[in-house]
Amino acid sequence: MPRLPRLPRPPSLPRPPIGGMIWVAVWTFALVDPLSTITTTAAAIGLAAFEVAYVYTAAMGFESRCVTWAHHVLVGAVAVLGVGLALTYGSHWIILLLYVSVGGVAVYASVPRMVLAIWWFLGCLGALIAIGLIVDADGWQIGSVALGTTLSSMLVASVRQQIRLVNELKHTRDALAESAVAEERLRFSRDLHDLLGHTLSVIVVKAEVVRRIAERDPAAAAAQAADIEQVGRRALVEIREAVTGYRETGLTAELARAKGALTAAGIAAEVLRTADPLPEAADRLLAWVVREAATNVVRHSGAARCEISLTTVDGAAILRVADDGDFGPSSPTVDVGNGLRGLGERLSSAGGSLETGARAEGGFALTARLPL
Repeated sequence: MPRLPRLPRPPSLPRPPIGGMIWVAVWTFALVDPLSTITTTAAAIGLAAFEVAYVYTAAMGFESRCVTWAHHVLVGAVAVLGVGLALTYGSHWIILLLYVSVGGVAVYASVPRMVLAIWWFLGCLGALIAIGLIVDADGWQIGSVALGTTLSSMLVASVRQQIRLVNELKHTRDALAESAVAEERLRFSRDLHDLLGHTLSVIVVKAEVVRRIAERDPAAAAAQAADIEQVGRRALVEIREAVTGYRETGLTAELARAKGALTAAGIAAEVLRTADPLPEAADRLLAWVVREAATNVVRHSGAARCEISLTTVDGAAILRVADDGDFGPSSPTVDVGNGLRGLGERLSSAGGSLETGARAEGGFALTARLPL
């Protein structure tokens, strides 16, 4: 017999976290009013069932990103329990309509256009007033519960929309990251093609020429072999330049990396940048300064706090890295390592300068000045 096709499974409900359910349950303290009027087992069971259904529905609503038939069933169950209990047990129970409204809004506000959530709130508000009149609740009680329903529903709708926007931002950020990775891969492949495609083609062609004329014209073969060597050396230089460009990091990324490294080492880091975007050469050079300075702070300073500032004064970029480490004003000399010495030489070759020394208040400061 032929096998029957499997029917698609209905979408499953998200499982709300225990912490979320506890947080929702905390806000059901207003159910103390109907709880104080319970005189029968049926009323206790009904209130307990409503509490469980509401807590699960509201907590699940905050975790959902779309509305399915299962959501409608849960919201409907909460509404039936709330309306039935309020009509059965009197005015003290109309507070349940507040939670019916909040539970529905938590679910239906998951979509960008909250039309269904608004209609649900208005329906619950109308049902609250009608039931209050049916069970002879006084006007003050109906008004206070209606006001609480309005404020609670608006608050839940606002929080639900913020959660939706945060999820969309995360999704957008992930998509942008994937796009950036794809663009980098495309750039790598294009650069490799540009660097090696033509070069390897020339080498292959010349190698074939060398093979054909090696026996009958050794001089010409040697000349072609020399050309192959020259093309290969030129290709190596171009590849090294490309790799160097890939490894170089911009100043903005280096500042963020330095802050992360300092924080990971237990050093409170503060980055203050008031300078406009710098020229490419200055940006790369100051990125090296930030990297070397942050590495020294992490390895040698023993500091608890470090401040990195970047400003522009009189057409020059001023980068300052200051910490409150063990190096104090009483220290006689500064032990400038190879890293700082190399930075000083690179800055000098670009017309800049590097100053290092103790701070009056204790600690160590490095100041790099680079004309733009």
